[in-house]
Amino acid sequence: MQDAVQGKMNELLKRIAFTIFMLCVYRAVSQVPVPGIDASALNAFYGQNSGTALDMINKFTGGALQRFSVLALGIMPYITSSIIFSLLTVTFPFFEEVQKESDGHKKITQWSRYFTVVLCLFQGFGLAAFMEAQNVNGSSVVLNPGLQFKFLAVITLMAGTMFLMWLGEQITEKGIGNGISLIIFAGIAAGIPSGMKDTYGLLRTGEIKPFMILILGAFIFAGFWIIVYLERALRKIPVQYAKRVVNNRVYGGQQAHLPVKLNISGVMPPIFASALMAFPMTIASFAPEKWGTVKRFFDAIQQSLAPGQFLYNVIFFGLCVFFAFFYATIQFKTKDISESLQKNGGYIPGIMPGKKTAEFLDYIVDRLTSFGGVYIGLICVLPFLLMDQMNISFFFGGTSLLILVGVAIDTISQIESFLISDRYNKMYKSKGKYNGARAKRF
Repeated sequence: MQDAVQGKMNELLKRIAFTIFMLCVYRAVSQVPVPGIDASALNAFYGQNSGTALDMINKFTGGALQRFSVLALGIMPYITSSIIFSLLTVTFPFFEEVQKESDGHKKITQWSRYFTVVLCLFQGFGLAAFMEAQNVNGSSVVLNPGLQFKFLAVITLMAGTMFLMWLGEQITEKGIGNGISLIIFAGIAAGIPSGMKDTYGLLRTGEIKPFMILILGAFIFAGFWIIVYLERALRKIPVQYAKRVVNNRVYGGQQAHLPVKLNISGVMPPIFASALMAFPMTIASFAPEKWGTVKRFFDAIQQSLAPGQFLYNVIFFGLCVFFAFFYATIQFKTKDISESLQKNGGYIPGIMPGKKTAEFLDYIVDRLTSFGGVYIGLICVLPFLLMDQMNISFFFGGTSLLILVGVAIDTISQIESFLISDRYNKMYKSKGKYNGARAKRF
């Protein structure tokens, strides 16, 4: 028994080590720049555009966009593709039927990968054209603009995103936790040291008062506490299992509960919302200067959708609430749960099995998600309002805070589930051996 326990712990440690190794590989590759970029001009350009929509995208890429690395597109094209196909499975019966097939999930995932390539070509070309148009103090960000640079940049950026997608799948399969979420987590966490350094620099120059630092520290601590508390909040729905007599033995009759999280969708709503909010900037980058009025129109939209602007806050809040409901319906399928309870002789006291149970679960999920969606939206938007009132810029936005805490809690939960499932397997095997020995004796 002790050898088995030690073996399982070694497997867990190997999974954790594999996850850390793959995240280190991700951070190493993110340092490799796309060929043909003037690094000094690029740094000057980002210095002039601090606090814009580029900052938000840059956080999710772990600073890769600021370096115009091969991973500058990040994992967002794959997330956008997943959003589109998730919407299609809910909207169109064809995709819904495909998903219900035995290998339907694999087909949908494969189509998402193919469409990710299309999005990478589109967004990569837009990003390359955007970089070509930038000129800082007479120096172009791109050393040799032209079709050759665009082609090289698009192919390189597409390969980087596909590599990240493969990396995330490897972490999910052979590591611990959700690979895509952990990559985003690592990208955001990588910016914390530089953010702290910049804040300390502002403190030394007197641009930020020590009192403001205390307020920011209190805000971060309160944010962590609120997110941890609400992310672990559950609504326990009582479930009663009917008694059954099989071969003169009574089975069932026990009471249990069905746990429903307050925030069923986890960190996916702000990730989805951020991916969609980054899309207008890609569209705007296609407009050349010679378009005149059209170019100015796209620039106005881009400025209006910069993080912290009123329109950005309103749309981002709405998207967070929408995706909270949307993802909750995908994660918590009330009809399937109702059918499963009915097949296993379970029922909710006071509620008829079948359709009535599904309707009751829908009612519970809608109420919880209404609060959970508003909570996610407020956590993501309020820091922008607070920092705007204090007239400061800080590296810890609400979206980053929610993703960091949410992914950490989810990863810890998966580690706990791994250990608990192993414990139950051992109990089941030991019970089987005991019953087998007793059967031989009699």
